Amino acid sequence: MPRLIHALAAFAALGLVAGCTPAPGTGRASAVGASAKRTGPAARSPFWVDPAGPAARQIELWRGQGRDRDAALLKRIADEPVALWPAGELDPGPAVRSAVASATREGRTALFVAYDIPHRDCGQHSAGGAADADAYRHWIDRFAEGLGEGRALVVLEPDAVAHMVDGCTPGEYHAERERLLSEAVVRLKRQPRTTVYLDAGNPSWIPDPGKLVAPLERAGIANADGFSLNVSNFQTDTVSKRYGVRLSGGLGGKHFVVDTSRNGNGPLEGVWCNPPGRALGTRPTTDTGEAVLDAYLWIKRPGESDGECGGGPAAGRWWPEYALELTRDPAG
Repeated sequence: MPRLIHALAAFAALGLVAGCTPAPGTGRASAVGASAKRTGPAARSPFWVDPAGPAARQIELWRGQGRDRDAALLKRIADEPVALWPAGELDPGPAVRSAVASATREGRTALFVAYDIPHRDCGQHSAGGAADADAYRHWIDRFAEGLGEGRALVVLEPDAVAHMVDGCTPGEYHAERERLLSEAVVRLKRQPRTTVYLDAGNPSWIPDPGKLVAPLERAGIANADGFSLNVSNFQTDTVSKRYGVRLSGGLGGKHFVVDTSRNGNGPLEGVWCNPPGRALGTRPTTDTGEAVLDAYLWIKRPGESDGECGGGPAAGRWWPEYALELTRDPAG
């Protein structure tokens, strides 16, 4: 199944949930943020690493249980920057503000996903979202206020556009959704050091990128920094890059980012929810080798369930054994 599957478990202390699924030569590196000198795995990217994420907490637990080898493997997740998904049912401001403040102290860029559009996921695993248009506007405004003047990168509303294209979201909601997305881009871009990428699904979901061009334009892509691909999915770097370049061409050269959190072994045909045998993909970096591809990012939080399938817990719940499986070396 090609749709994104998103994580929705709230972290009570932080008010977070975790997910599922400009022209070249204009100084993109400065747009996504510069970093202070440091060592370790995260030295490859300018993005902030949450020191209290679920992988980091699991490491401490396993060390206490004598599972030192497993704890060491899990550092492959804990040491890398992953996006934060502020919970839609809560005021996102405090969690966003806290993350940006920590990132700013380290000279890094905080990664976020804004995911609260009304009629979200058209009633599937990640159903919910804001009660109505005004509630969504208020939520986005609080989100943007939390960003302040810090460096931040926001992936805006996974699923939202692609679900209109595939017909899953009823037609009577399309005009409102496009208007809300367009307004959200403008509001977020009022923050001076925030970059915004409007989600565009993944190559296996909408195989013809041309079908996304007009909906993305109506949803405000012109005012965004670009679009995101493969959120919570498993498409390979090669496939996603090729697809993104094609879509960029239809959008006047818009840049894009790709979620590589779990695509190390690519997709498993016919299995879209907690597929076995998957692996971590390319570590977050802005070194992509492609002018219009700004970054490979871990947007989906590796180790959090896609849903109650394959023995997994509810969508968004931390699943340590699945996380551990992802840390194994990719096949081949």
